Amino acid sequence: MTSHSDSSANADVDYDVLIVGGGMVGSMLAAALASGSSLRIAVLEHQEPEPFVPGTQPPYDVRVSALSIATQRMLENVGAWQGILDRRACPFRQMRVWDGEADGSTHFRASDIGAPELGHIVENRVLQLALLDTIKAADSVDYLCPASLVAYHLDGDWVICELSDGRASVSTRLLVGADGARSTVRELAGIELERSSYPHHALVATVQTQLDQQDITWQRFQPTGPEAMLPLCGHRASLVWYHDEEHVAQLKAMNDEDFIEALQSAFPAELGGIEKVLERGSFPIVKAHAHHYVAERVALVGDAAHTVHPLAGQGVNLGMLDAAALAEVILDGVTSRQDPGQRRLLRRYERWRRGENTMMISILDGFYHAFKPQPVGVRSLRSTALNVADRAGPLKSLVMRYAMGTAGDLPALARQLR
Repeated sequence: MTSHSDSSANADVDYDVLIVGGGMVGSMLAAALASGSSLRIAVLEHQEPEPFVPGTQPPYDVRVSALSIATQRMLENVGAWQGILDRRACPFRQMRVWDGEADGSTHFRASDIGAPELGHIVENRVLQLALLDTIKAADSVDYLCPASLVAYHLDGDWVICELSDGRASVSTRLLVGADGARSTVRELAGIELERSSYPHHALVATVQTQLDQQDITWQRFQPTGPEAMLPLCGHRASLVWYHDEEHVAQLKAMNDEDFIEALQSAFPAELGGIEKVLERGSFPIVKAHAHHYVAERVALVGDAAHTVHPLAGQGVNLGMLDAAALAEVILDGVTSRQDPGQRRLLRRYERWRRGENTMMISILDGFYHAFKPQPVGVRSLRSTALNVADRAGPLKSLVMRYAMGTAGDLPALARQLR
């Protein structure tokens, strides 16, 4: 445990890094820091996820993520990947994309670039639990749950944090906001957010299918929004249907029989019939980007810094790259005996990840606008572009590598296995 000046002597505990939010991204950051240093780390989480004992098969959660190969490498490097495989994960080796208004389509196969798979579909709870196993086993990490940040103030080189769990306070060299789109850390730090809502909501459903597990993700772009199918283990699939708020509310209110009929009219026959709806939910779609990722002794990662359109499933993967990049910057600084909360270090992280994320937000926004209702000529060009992309070897490989998270300026944790 580190020590500090008498000016913050009223604090109960001292840390080098305090991470607010023990979800997927916050836990990845803690695991990356713990595996590469002797830093004293705390993770605050307001509610621990429901347990999922390896070897059991509880019901599927409705919220799942398409984890990229880069994210898989990071999880392997911090020792969390096996915990996911021990619970539940479904590999996918193909991606098919259709234009719902024309004949344009693209079919990506992992074998085209010599890869065993393109990624894995994993329940968010499974990912979080596997990372929690990792950080709870680390001597340098204190997992404080239930606890949340109420307020903080700066005291010299320290951030004095007031928590909700009754202790007087804790102090840290660096406060990290990994606390989601409604980040308390971001608000307390006074970091402004550029935010806009899409005119769509996302309906998500877990269904039981006639066919056994497939290895393909399917997405059709309609003027009303994308429709996607993600494979799960066994006779299970996760469906995502983007539409306006009123239509999504109507779909949610349908009885199971009518809901299944609506789904089967939208999804192609080769995916197999839907036998049963296991769970469904919905959420609004928002694009947001913080003006800054850092403030005085504060850094933001994941949804606290940015939210993107989920049509390509990149939200969690971008957050994981944030965590790995911030960990790399901090660890590089510690190696040269720098304070982990130094503004110079944090600015390096901000320049790195804000540029990468800005580009991805623009790409995803471009996809959304390209498939809105368009004149016939534009629809024809759009469809032709998909067909050309399907036949253009180098371009297709580049798109696949971005989808797999293996392109761009990657943190070392995501580039290769240790």
